Amino acid sequence: MTDLSSTVQRVETTPGFNPALGGALLAAAAVALGAFGAHALKSAISPENLAVFETGVRYQMYHGLGLLVLGAYPQQRRGPIWLLSGTLIFSGSLYALALSDVKVLGAITPIGGVLQLVGWGLVALDARQRRP
Repeated sequence: MTDLSSTVQRVETTPGFNPALGGALLAAAAVALGAFGAHALKSAISPENLAVFETGVRYQMYHGLGLLVLGAYPQQRRGPIWLLSGTLIFSGSLYALALSDVKVLGAITPIGGVLQLVGWGLVALDARQRRP
């Protein structure tokens, strides 16, 4: 039986994944979605759902900027893909929830949050290791 730490140590980023490119795409999409929310959705959905949508945009931008920074550090091999995956699930579920008002979609959001937390934990572990 393998323990979690040995499993996490073996996880590597997807070959060819560029964190800076992923971050730039997340950030650009966050700007577009933020503008969409501020202009098109403001009168189309409830204030509560607009706040949910804005939370998705905010976290998408935070993680997009984080990935841009991590792209400058080649020793960051494990965390970025977890951050990208977590952000797509976290923010995507919030967008779907805000636009559809289907409350069960909110149950998906914590899965994305957990993936983001794992990603930041891996970033911290990789930052501690000195690699050539």
